[in-house]
Amino acid sequence: MNKNTPILIFGAGSIGERHIRNLWTLGYCNLLLYRQRNLPFRDIGEAEVQVFLDLNETKSLNPEVAFICTPTAQHLEQTIYCVENKMHVFVEKPLSHTLENMDHLKSIVANSNKLLQVGFMMRFHPHILKVKNYIQENIFGELISSTSHWGSYLPDWHPWENYKESYAAKKNLGGGVALTLCHDIDLAIWLAMRPIKNYETNFSYSGELDIETASIADIEINFVDGVNSRIHLNYLANPPIRKYHWEFEHVFIDFNYFDNLLIISSKNDPFENQEYKIEAFDRNQLFLAEVTDFFYKIENISNPVQHSLNSIRESELLISICNGDN
Repeated sequence: MNKNTPILIFGAGSIGERHIRNLWTLGYCNLLLYRQRNLPFRDIGEAEVQVFLDLNETKSLNPEVAFICTPTAQHLEQTIYCVENKMHVFVEKPLSHTLENMDHLKSIVANSNKLLQVGFMMRFHPHILKVKNYIQENIFGELISSTSHWGSYLPDWHPWENYKESYAAKKNLGGGVALTLCHDIDLAIWLAMRPIKNYETNFSYSGELDIETASIADIEINFVDGVNSRIHLNYLANPPIRKYHWEFEHVFIDFNYFDNLLIISSKNDPFENQEYKIEAFDRNQLFLAEVTDFFYKIENISNPVQHSLNSIRESELLISICNGDN
Protein backbone atom coordinates (compact mmCIF):
# COMPACT_ATOMS: atom_id res chain seq x y z
CA MET A 1 0.00 0.00 0.00
CA ASN A 2 1.22 3.47 -0.84
CA LYS A 3 2.79 5.05 2.24
CA ASN A 4 0.96 8.29 1.45
CA THR A 5 -2.43 6.58 1.77
CA PRO A 6 -4.72 8.64 4.02
CA ILE A 7 -5.15 6.80 7.33
CA LEU A 8 -7.84 7.88 9.78
CA ILE A 9 -7.16 7.22 13.46
CA PHE A 10 -10.02 7.38 15.97
CA GLY A 11 -8.84 8.40 19.43
CA ALA A 12 -5.49 9.42 20.87
CA GLY A 13 -5.35 7.77 24.25
CA SER A 14 -2.35 5.60 25.08
CA ILE A 15 -3.13 2.99 22.40
CA GLY A 16 -4.06 5.63 19.82
CA GLU A 17 -0.77 7.43 20.38
CA ARG A 18 1.09 4.13 20.09
CA HIS A 19 -0.48 3.42 16.71
CA ILE A 20 0.31 6.96 15.54
CA ARG A 21 3.96 6.49 16.49
CA ASN A 22 4.11 3.06 14.89
CA LEU A 23 2.41 4.08 11.66
CA TRP A 24 4.87 6.95 11.35
CA THR A 25 7.78 4.60 12.09
CA LEU A 26 6.54 2.25 9.35
CA GLY A 27 6.58 5.16 6.91
CA TYR A 28 2.88 6.06 6.72
CA CYS A 29 2.94 9.85 6.62
CA ASN A 30 -0.65 10.90 5.82
CA LEU A 31 -2.21 10.52 9.25
CA LEU A 32 -5.61 12.00 10.09
CA LEU A 33 -6.74 11.99 13.70
CA TYR A 34 -10.36 12.27 14.77
CA ARG A 35 -10.80 12.93 18.46
CA GLN A 36 -13.59 14.32 20.60
CA ARG A 37 -11.37 16.56 22.75
CA ASN A 38 -8.32 18.42 21.48
CA LEU A 39 -6.08 17.65 24.44
CA PRO A 40 -2.29 17.98 24.32
CA PHE A 41 -0.50 14.87 23.07
CA ARG A 42 1.49 12.92 25.64
CA ASP A 43 3.82 11.11 23.26
CA ILE A 44 3.47 10.72 19.50
CA GLY A 45 7.21 10.94 18.94
CA GLU A 46 8.11 12.73 15.70
CA ALA A 47 4.81 11.87 14.02
CA GLU A 48 2.82 14.56 12.27
CA VAL A 49 -0.97 14.35 12.26
CA GLN A 50 -3.88 16.44 11.10
CA VAL A 51 -6.39 16.74 13.96
CA PHE A 52 -10.15 16.89 13.37
CA LEU A 53 -12.87 17.43 15.94
CA ASP A 54 -15.59 17.03 13.29
CA LEU A 55 -15.61 13.61 11.64
CA ASN A 56 -17.39 14.95 8.57
CA GLU A 57 -14.39 17.11 7.77
CA THR A 58 -12.30 14.01 7.08
CA LYS A 59 -14.54 12.74 4.27
CA SER A 60 -13.12 15.04 1.60
CA LEU A 61 -9.65 13.57 2.29
CA ASN A 62 -10.89 10.08 1.33
CA PRO A 63 -9.20 7.98 4.02
CA GLU A 64 -8.68 4.40 2.81
CA VAL A 65 -7.76 2.85 6.16
CA ALA A 66 -9.00 3.39 9.71
CA PHE A 67 -7.51 2.56 13.11
CA ILE A 68 -10.11 2.59 15.88
CA CYS A 69 -8.52 3.25 19.27
CA THR A 70 -11.39 4.71 21.28
CA PRO A 71 -13.08 3.24 24.39
CA THR A 72 -14.68 -0.15 23.73
CA ALA A 73 -18.26 1.14 23.72
CA GLN A 74 -17.51 3.25 20.62
CA HIS A 75 -15.77 0.54 18.58
CA LEU A 76 -18.72 -0.99 16.78
CA GLU A 77 -20.42 2.24 15.75
CA GLN A 78 -17.14 3.61 14.39
CA THR A 79 -16.34 0.34 12.62
CA ILE A 80 -19.72 0.44 10.87
CA TYR A 81 -19.12 4.05 9.84
CA CYS A 82 -15.72 3.18 8.36
CA VAL A 83 -16.91 0.15 6.40
CA GLU A 84 -19.86 2.15 5.05
CA ASN A 85 -17.34 4.77 3.93
CA LYS A 86 -15.21 2.19 2.11
CA MET A 87 -12.30 1.93 4.54
CA HIS A 88 -10.27 -1.06 5.64
CA VAL A 89 -10.57 -1.21 9.43
CA PHE A 90 -8.16 -2.15 12.18
CA VAL A 91 -10.12 -2.00 15.43
CA GLU A 92 -8.58 -2.45 18.83
CA LYS A 93 -9.90 -5.35 20.87
CA PRO A 94 -12.63 -6.08 21.67
CA LEU A 95 -14.81 -5.29 18.67
CA SER A 96 -17.62 -4.31 21.04
CA HIS A 97 -18.93 -4.85 24.56
CA THR A 98 -22.32 -6.19 23.36
CA LEU A 99 -23.67 -8.18 20.42
CA GLU A 100 -26.06 -5.40 19.45
CA ASN A 101 -25.77 -4.40 15.75
CA MET A 102 -23.39 -7.25 14.93
CA ASP A 103 -25.79 -8.54 12.26
CA HIS A 104 -25.81 -5.09 10.66
CA LEU A 105 -22.01 -5.05 10.61
CA LYS A 106 -21.92 -8.50 9.00
CA SER A 107 -24.40 -7.35 6.39
CA ILE A 108 -22.38 -4.31 5.30
CA VAL A 109 -19.07 -6.21 5.44
CA ALA A 110 -20.55 -8.91 3.20
CA ASN A 111 -21.29 -6.25 0.60
CA SER A 112 -17.90 -4.59 0.79
CA ASN A 113 -14.45 -5.58 -0.34
CA LYS A 114 -12.80 -4.26 2.79
CA LEU A 115 -10.69 -5.93 5.43
CA LEU A 116 -11.73 -5.86 9.08
CA GLN A 117 -9.14 -6.97 11.62
CA VAL A 118 -9.37 -6.93 15.42
CA GLY A 119 -6.15 -6.05 17.23
CA PHE A 120 -4.95 -9.03 19.24
CA MET A 121 -1.22 -8.35 19.31
CA MET A 122 -0.43 -11.31 21.61
CA ARG A 123 -0.99 -13.60 18.62
CA PHE A 124 2.30 -12.19 17.30
CA HIS A 125 4.46 -12.92 20.35
CA PRO A 126 7.39 -15.17 19.31
CA HIS A 127 6.80 -17.58 22.19
CA ILE A 128 3.06 -17.80 21.46
CA LEU A 129 3.82 -18.44 17.78
CA LYS A 130 6.18 -21.21 18.86
CA VAL A 131 3.42 -22.85 20.91
CA LYS A 132 1.00 -22.43 18.00
CA ASN A 133 3.44 -24.28 15.76
CA TYR A 134 3.83 -27.09 18.30
CA ILE A 135 0.05 -27.54 18.28
CA GLN A 136 -0.36 -27.31 14.50
CA GLU A 137 2.46 -29.76 13.81
CA ASN A 138 1.52 -32.10 16.67
CA ILE A 139 5.18 -32.03 17.77
CA PHE A 140 4.51 -32.97 21.39
CA GLY A 141 1.31 -34.89 20.84
CA GLU A 142 -2.20 -33.58 21.36
CA LEU A 143 -2.92 -30.51 23.47
CA ILE A 144 -4.66 -31.61 26.68
CA SER A 145 -5.22 -28.40 28.62
CA SER A 146 -4.12 -24.82 29.15
CA THR A 147 -4.22 -22.37 32.02
CA SER A 148 -3.36 -18.68 32.19
CA HIS A 149 -3.12 -16.17 35.02
CA TRP A 150 -2.99 -12.45 34.28
CA GLY A 151 -3.15 -9.97 37.11
CA SER A 152 -2.45 -6.26 36.72
CA TYR A 153 -3.04 -3.36 39.11
CA LEU A 154 -5.56 -1.02 37.48
CA PRO A 155 -4.52 2.18 39.37
CA ASP A 156 -1.04 1.87 37.85
CA TRP A 157 -2.15 1.67 34.21
CA HIS A 158 -2.53 5.36 33.37
CA PRO A 159 -0.99 7.50 36.14
CA TRP A 160 -2.24 10.67 34.42
CA GLU A 161 -5.92 9.80 34.98
CA ASN A 162 -8.24 8.73 37.79
CA TYR A 163 -8.52 4.98 37.27
CA LYS A 164 -12.12 5.02 38.52
CA GLU A 165 -13.03 7.18 35.51
CA SER A 166 -11.06 5.14 32.97
CA TYR A 167 -12.82 3.10 30.30
CA ALA A 168 -11.61 -0.10 31.99
CA ALA A 169 -13.63 0.73 35.10
CA LYS A 170 -16.83 2.07 33.52
CA LYS A 171 -19.74 -0.06 32.31
CA ASN A 172 -20.97 2.55 29.86
CA LEU A 173 -17.54 2.65 28.20
CA GLY A 174 -17.37 -1.14 27.80
CA GLY A 175 -15.02 -1.82 30.70
CA GLY A 176 -14.68 -4.72 33.08
CA VAL A 177 -11.76 -7.05 33.57
CA ALA A 178 -12.82 -9.74 31.08
CA LEU A 179 -13.42 -7.39 28.14
CA THR A 180 -10.38 -5.26 28.93
CA LEU A 181 -7.98 -8.20 29.39
CA CYS A 182 -9.60 -10.41 26.76
CA HIS A 183 -6.27 -11.18 25.06
CA ASP A 184 -5.90 -14.35 27.11
CA ILE A 185 -9.40 -15.56 26.24
CA ASP A 186 -8.61 -14.98 22.59
CA LEU A 187 -5.32 -16.88 22.93
CA ALA A 188 -7.00 -19.89 24.54
CA ILE A 189 -9.46 -20.13 21.63
CA TRP A 190 -6.91 -19.30 18.90
CA LEU A 191 -4.44 -21.91 20.14
CA ALA A 192 -6.98 -24.67 20.75
CA MET A 193 -8.02 -24.60 17.07
CA ARG A 194 -11.24 -26.53 17.64
CA PRO A 195 -14.88 -25.69 18.39
CA ILE A 196 -16.03 -24.82 21.89
CA LYS A 197 -18.32 -27.32 23.59
CA ASN A 198 -19.28 -25.09 26.54
CA TYR A 199 -17.91 -22.41 28.85
CA GLU A 200 -18.53 -20.79 32.22
CA THR A 201 -17.60 -17.26 33.29
CA ASN A 202 -17.60 -16.13 36.93
CA PHE A 203 -17.07 -12.54 38.13
CA SER A 204 -16.03 -10.97 41.43
CA TYR A 205 -16.08 -7.34 42.54
CA SER A 206 -13.33 -5.75 44.62
CA GLY A 207 -14.13 -3.38 47.45
CA GLU A 208 -10.49 -2.27 47.39
CA LEU A 209 -10.76 -0.67 43.94
CA ASP A 210 -14.28 0.69 44.43
CA ILE A 211 -15.24 0.48 40.75
CA GLU A 212 -18.56 -0.44 39.16
CA THR A 213 -17.25 -3.22 36.90
CA ALA A 214 -15.99 -6.69 37.78
CA SER A 215 -12.33 -6.69 38.84
CA ILE A 216 -11.86 -10.49 38.80
CA ALA A 217 -12.94 -13.04 36.20
CA ASP A 218 -12.47 -16.80 36.16
CA ILE A 219 -13.32 -18.52 32.89
CA GLU A 220 -13.38 -22.19 31.98
CA ILE A 221 -13.72 -23.26 28.35
CA ASN A 222 -14.29 -26.86 27.31
CA PHE A 223 -13.49 -27.64 23.69
CA VAL A 224 -14.46 -30.66 21.66
CA ASP A 225 -12.05 -33.62 21.96
CA GLY A 226 -11.75 -32.96 25.70
CA VAL A 227 -9.36 -29.99 25.65
CA ASN A 228 -9.87 -27.70 28.65
CA SER A 229 -8.73 -24.09 29.20
CA ARG A 230 -8.91 -22.06 32.40
CA ILE A 231 -8.27 -18.32 32.43
CA HIS A 232 -7.90 -16.07 35.47
CA LEU A 233 -7.94 -12.27 35.07
CA ASN A 234 -7.79 -9.55 37.71
CA TYR A 235 -7.19 -5.83 38.23
CA LEU A 236 -5.57 -6.35 41.65
CA ALA A 237 -2.09 -7.82 41.22
CA ASN A 238 0.74 -5.56 42.36
CA PRO A 239 3.34 -6.40 41.16
CA PRO A 240 1.68 -7.74 38.01
CA ILE A 241 1.78 -11.40 37.02
CA ARG A 242 1.26 -13.01 33.63
CA LYS A 243 1.90 -16.73 33.19
CA TYR A 244 0.73 -19.49 30.85
CA HIS A 245 0.84 -23.27 31.16
CA TRP A 246 0.04 -25.88 28.50
CA GLU A 247 -0.09 -29.64 28.95
CA PHE A 248 0.54 -31.86 25.93
CA GLU A 249 0.72 -35.64 25.72
CA HIS A 250 4.50 -35.64 26.08
CA VAL A 251 5.49 -32.29 27.65
CA PHE A 252 4.48 -29.36 29.79
CA ILE A 253 5.14 -25.85 28.46
CA ASP A 254 5.35 -22.79 30.71
CA PHE A 255 5.62 -19.20 29.53
CA ASN A 256 6.41 -16.35 31.94
CA TYR A 257 5.53 -13.21 30.01
CA PHE A 258 7.46 -10.76 32.16
CA ASP A 259 10.59 -12.93 32.16
CA ASN A 260 10.26 -13.55 28.39
CA LEU A 261 10.96 -17.19 29.20
CA LEU A 262 9.46 -20.34 27.64
CA ILE A 263 10.24 -23.65 29.35
CA ILE A 264 9.49 -27.08 27.89
CA SER A 265 9.50 -29.87 30.49
CA SER A 266 9.50 -33.41 29.16
CA LYS A 267 7.14 -36.02 30.57
CA ASN A 268 8.96 -38.85 28.87
CA ASP A 269 11.52 -39.77 26.21
CA PRO A 270 12.41 -38.95 23.47
CA PHE A 271 11.83 -35.28 24.32
CA GLU A 272 14.34 -33.23 26.29
CA ASN A 273 13.84 -30.23 28.54
CA GLN A 274 14.34 -26.93 26.69
CA GLU A 275 14.42 -23.22 27.53
CA TYR A 276 13.92 -20.23 25.26
CA LYS A 277 14.50 -16.69 26.53
CA ILE A 278 14.15 -13.46 24.58
CA GLU A 279 16.67 -10.93 25.83
CA ALA A 280 15.59 -7.29 26.07
CA PHE A 281 12.21 -7.96 24.50
CA ASP A 282 10.37 -4.81 23.39
CA ARG A 283 6.60 -5.16 23.75
CA ASN A 284 6.07 -2.65 20.97
CA GLN A 285 7.34 -5.27 18.51
CA LEU A 286 3.96 -6.98 18.92
CA PHE A 287 2.07 -3.85 17.87
CA LEU A 288 4.38 -3.27 14.92
CA ALA A 289 3.92 -6.90 13.85
CA GLU A 290 0.12 -6.81 13.95
CA VAL A 291 -0.02 -3.57 11.94
CA THR A 292 2.46 -4.92 9.38
CA ASP A 293 0.31 -8.06 9.10
CA PHE A 294 -2.82 -5.93 8.62
CA PHE A 295 -1.34 -4.03 5.69
CA TYR A 296 0.04 -7.25 4.21
CA LYS A 297 -3.45 -8.76 4.29
CA ILE A 298 -4.95 -5.69 2.62
CA GLU A 299 -2.59 -6.19 -0.31
CA ASN A 300 -2.52 -9.98 -0.51
CA ILE A 301 -5.53 -11.69 1.00
CA SER A 302 -7.68 -13.30 -1.68
CA ASN A 303 -11.00 -13.11 0.15
CA PRO A 304 -11.14 -10.11 2.52
CA VAL A 305 -14.89 -10.48 3.06
CA GLN A 306 -14.58 -14.01 4.39
CA HIS A 307 -11.66 -13.03 6.60
CA SER A 308 -13.64 -10.09 7.97
CA LEU A 309 -16.76 -12.16 8.62
CA ASN A 310 -14.63 -14.73 10.46
CA SER A 311 -13.21 -11.93 12.62
CA ILE A 312 -16.72 -10.78 13.49
CA ARG A 313 -17.86 -14.32 14.40
CA GLU A 314 -14.77 -14.78 16.58
CA SER A 315 -15.61 -11.50 18.29
CA GLU A 316 -19.21 -12.52 18.90
CA LEU A 317 -18.03 -15.63 20.72
CA LEU A 318 -15.40 -13.72 22.68
CA ILE A 319 -17.88 -11.02 23.76
CA SER A 320 -20.37 -13.67 24.89
CA ILE A 321 -17.70 -15.32 27.02
CA CYS A 322 -16.56 -11.97 28.46
CA ASN A 323 -20.14 -11.12 29.43
CA GLY A 324 -20.93 -14.56 30.79
CA ASP A 325 -23.69 -15.13 28.23
CA ASN A 326 -24.47 -18.77 27.59
